[in-house]
Amino acid sequence: MEHCDVAIIGGGMVGALAAALLAPAGLRIRVIEARAPATFESGQAFDLRVSAISAASVRLLQQAGAWDAIVAMRAWPYRALEASEWQGFGTRFEARELDCDHLGFMVENRVIQLGLWQALAQWRNVMLDCPNGLAGLTRNEDGVELALEDGQRLQARLVLACDGAESRTRQFAGIGVTAWDYAQHCMLIGIEGESLEADTTWQQFCPSGPRAFLPLGRHQGSLVWYDQKARIRELAGLDNDALAERVAAHFPARLGAFRVLDKGHFPLRRRHANQYVKGAVVLLGDAAHTINPLAGQGVNLGFKDVACLSELMHQAVEGGEEVASAALLERYQGRRRPDNLLMQGAMDLFYQTFSNDLLPFKLLRNLGLKAAHHSGPLKNRVMKYAMGL
Repeated sequence: MEHCDVAIIGGGMVGALAAALLAPAGLRIRVIEARAPATFESGQAFDLRVSAISAASVRLLQQAGAWDAIVAMRAWPYRALEASEWQGFGTRFEARELDCDHLGFMVENRVIQLGLWQALAQWRNVMLDCPNGLAGLTRNEDGVELALEDGQRLQARLVLACDGAESRTRQFAGIGVTAWDYAQHCMLIGIEGESLEADTTWQQFCPSGPRAFLPLGRHQGSLVWYDQKARIRELAGLDNDALAERVAAHFPARLGAFRVLDKGHFPLRRRHANQYVKGAVVLLGDAAHTINPLAGQGVNLGFKDVACLSELMHQAVEGGEEVASAALLERYQGRRRPDNLLMQGAMDLFYQTFSNDLLPFKLLRNLGLKAAHHSGPLKNRVMKYAMGL
């Protein structure tokens, strides 16, 4: 039987950040990940999975010692954000209004993970166990005994479930979720074009669902197309040239000429764990909550979970307290669950508001977008909250 202080199931963005932030506390950490990310090469096309990283998340990645490695690969700053439905009724946020150089960065999920794995390599108290996975768990008086897929057994004082929306750790721990599917599905489309905007991300609301553009630099970008399940499945069956024609017909003309490089699609689901803590098992990131991606807050919320738990555990180590104590874990749940519920509720309200095609609702929401553009200090407060400032 091997032993560790903290076993982290899932070495993706959230799990790797948790390991990197906890490592300085001197805890023995084991990260268990099923699949290593593909290596990075500068000539590669951008991945479809891209996250809008807030200023607060950048600070966490800097604290983890990963940001320099991420930037050395590629991370693209954006300085303006627009949201609109009717022409002339939108709202626009600009970094200069907040005396900032940028609002955030567009970064591929794989690049974030690779940067964090480079940071983990410097810590002798962190063991990255890959490829491996969780086959079962049993709670005991010393924490949790884990059965791993390669036959190993591991005793951990604390287990962090960072293994995504379909978390096996959550299921093995017997933690239920409240969940439902949204009516819309989502399609991601990688594009290349000479006239693509370099530092502005925008979202246009349409009767069948929003359409968005994420700038990735080097004349590349990512399109996000929300629509009914049948429409997304139909689009997924098209070749790249035919898909480009459909995009040109349904997206704003501001895209200019472009060609499709890649595409992928997935359903939109809302999940929230009924509890974040059960015994010595703790849920973080998508294992605890998934959110409508309208505002691009998914990974940033997961990073907030990590920051909160890391702070509490560092305080416990410095004070000579037990890092897996029930009181500490309840404080984590008490801080993060209400905040995540609030963000989920806000995104659900946003989704319902812009999914209604009745003219009075359309008029009210467009007037609301226009009013938001001219709201001054309130507009800046909203943007600062989204950036984590």
